[in-house]
Amino acid sequence: MKNLPKNVGQSGQALLLVLLSMAVVLTVVLSILSRSITDVSVSTKEEEALRAFSAAEAGVEEALISGNIGSIIANSEYSDNASFSTSIAVANTNDYEFGNPIGIFSGESITFWFVAHDDEGDLICSAERPCFTGNQIKICWGKEGTAGNTDTTPAIEASVYYLNTPGSIGTARIARAAIDPNETRRASNGFSAPDSGTCDLSTGERYAFQKTFDLSTMNIGSGVYSTQNGLQFIKIKMLYNTTETHTAGISTNFSGNGTLPSQGVKITSTGISGASNRKIDVFQGYGELPSVFDSAIFSLGGITK
Repeated sequence: MKNLPKNVGQSGQALLLVLLSMAVVLTVVLSILSRSITDVSVSTKEEEALRAFSAAEAGVEEALISGNIGSIIANSEYSDNASFSTSIAVANTNDYEFGNPIGIFSGESITFWFVAHDDEGDLICSAERPCFTGNQIKICWGKEGTAGNTDTTPAIEASVYYLNTPGSIGTARIARAAIDPNETRRASNGFSAPDSGTCDLSTGERYAFQKTFDLSTMNIGSGVYSTQNGLQFIKIKMLYNTTETHTAGISTNFSGNGTLPSQGVKITSTGISGASNRKIDVFQGYGELPSVFDSAIFSLGGITK
């Protein structure tokens, strides 16, 4: 019987080692290729998302420049195969309620208009764009779930601007009320208490606090609040919330009341790039009266000491 050569077994082991080495190398190469393809795909999607967002921002800027209410602005060749579609519309039309989406800190204010605006932003009262008339209004404020007894619980100062002779700017007056949910603070600041319960608007917003104002008890005559261009607007100044912003809303859904005019312009812009879509919603309220008018003294014949 012949003995096998000693190198026969060694040759088989060498072949096995070569195959195992090739398998390991192939696995590493495939892993690197897979990761590279994934990275390229992710990078492409991120780049498309950024382009889509930039296109949406460009649409907002285009809308702000245009200012054409009710129009749709489309640009199919923005840049780098990106496009946008933007619509401009009034924020609310002939509605009893409105929730301002912008949060504010203590000392800042939100204005709710009783007088309508035309497309150029000028004040107007007409059959097409009626101004608000009514005796009762409800103001809601504070994020849902906000505690009513902390140092930063938001209180409000409500200032109703009106014309004592409707339509005559020279008879402008201000009626004020201050409301504080914090009972401990009310003992020192003299504010009134809010109404009990939270506030839910039909528009979907929810607030922690609410207060219904009867304009007749604020010394505003019935000839003012029952006549168009008598009531002008109500300014809500937030107080005490130094660490967190809070929003506010208004409801005029009471018997005998009219609807609110538009409170601003809503811009919706959608940017598209490849498979990515990005949407931006912008609310642009109408211009507010400078805060200096809240406390300055004015005289037709000049100020005298």
